[in-house]
Amino acid sequence: MDALLVAADSALRTLFVSPRASRACPTLPEAAEAPALPAHEQALSGALMRVNHVGEVCAQALYTAQALAARSGPRPNESLARQLEAAGREETDHLAWTAERLRELGARPSLLNPLWYAGAFGLGLVAGRLGPGVSLGFVVETERQVEAHLAGHMDRLPAADQASRAIVAQMKDDEARHAREAQRAGATELPAPVKLLMKGAAKVMTTVAHRI
Repeated sequence: MDALLVAADSALRTLFVSPRASRACPTLPEAAEAPALPAHEQALSGALMRVNHVGEVCAQALYTAQALAARSGPRPNESLARQLEAAGREETDHLAWTAERLRELGARPSLLNPLWYAGAFGLGLVAGRLGPGVSLGFVVETERQVEAHLAGHMDRLPAADQASRAIVAQMKDDEARHAREAQRAGATELPAPVKLLMKGAAKVMTTVAHRI
């Protein structure tokens, strides 16, 4: 019951409370003094950061669900739950940074965030129920895909938008580290069809969130 209450609290905080970061936003001091972006570049940055914000909403759901599964399964694994929660706390920093950058760009979060959260929570719960190796393997593959996605955004973000680029660069480094940590902890390699399904689902999410 306690684990369920924690999971419910995490969902409410993610969707309805302004997140608070434990680390300073990695934007460079000179970014605050940079001239305003042209309207079309500001719109592009806003759309890309909305997609990144959705990714962090999903990350909160995934890590919360996997930690819940680790604690509430037939063989509770407290150490795995703590590892997942630690990664989730860093993802909260990403959530706060992207939310703040959206406000600065005059852009809004995705209107479908509750739907994205629910879907990601379900996936995380299924992965967690399949055992520690699969759960960690799901983390590895998710973070690798997110890292590649963020690298693509670095290519697409306007060169003048140094604030967004600094945030995305730090997020990319953190995601790569989460994947390495999960790999060292005993992740199982996921089958190729599962990886393809994950990529397909991510493509749908990013395409829709870019606009809605």
